[in-house]
Amino acid sequence: MHRIALSAIFLCLTASVSAAEPSLATELTAAQIVANNVSARGGVDAWRKIDSMVWVGRVESADSAIPSTPFLLEQKRPNKSRFELKSMKQNTVRVFDGVRGWKLRPAKSNESGGGPEVQPYTADEIRFARETAGIESPLIDYEAKGIAVSLDGVDEVGGRKTYRLNVRLPSGASHHFWIDAETFLDVKYDRLSRNAAGLSAQVSVYYRDYKTVEGVQIPTLIETGIGPAKPSDRMVIEKISLNPPLDDRIFSKPRAAREKRNPLSMSSGSPQSVPEAPRSAN
Repeated sequence: MHRIALSAIFLCLTASVSAAEPSLATELTAAQIVANNVSARGGVDAWRKIDSMVWVGRVESADSAIPSTPFLLEQKRPNKSRFELKSMKQNTVRVFDGVRGWKLRPAKSNESGGGPEVQPYTADEIRFARETAGIESPLIDYEAKGIAVSLDGVDEVGGRKTYRLNVRLPSGASHHFWIDAETFLDVKYDRLSRNAAGLSAQVSVYYRDYKTVEGVQIPTLIETGIGPAKPSDRMVIEKISLNPPLDDRIFSKPRAAREKRNPLSMSSGSPQSVPEAPRSAN
């Protein structure tokens, strides 16, 4: 699935700031940086009011024969997600109900009758989905979630100074977040990913083009890459809907016969046009 997100996705364009600039690294504590970040994103209260979220857009992948593919991402608290990618009239779907996850993929050959295949999440995919913050950033209300945050230093990302935070989850896993030193918006996120062969690689996600949607800041361009190379995937969010009604049944195990939803004509509310993202796509 184009190495997204949904899980919902990512690359290293960073360069270390020289030792001649130590003052920026110590002018704020990790707690103060997080507080500024949460405020910049709209504040804890605004995010707590969001119980569901839908994104509609397209995925652009340098590694795909199809350069642009429509997607639909639906999320609901506490940690449910459904990501649908439509390509060549066949849907690829990833669903997580908060405990279990499934993947529906087009059949690889006619040996299976030409129909799609439904597979359960692997142990690694379940672990990652459970660690995902869902609708909101893990930095929002992080202490209540049992998350520890420390300041690792200062880097330069895309020509801008950023604070590098180490975020340790209750599971013991640690990820890095880069926060812009001026806007205090999320710029980059790193985590380790393991493929089906058991090989680990660093996935880097870049957040760009933030837009205000009903008082909260959401990135509308998310770029993802693996290792020290140019990001190969771009997730372009074209429409966003907050608090649309979402039936819990859409987060259950998919059945091949009913996977015919059109990502561009959602039945779960009228999304708002935007002139994200989740870090949350599994």
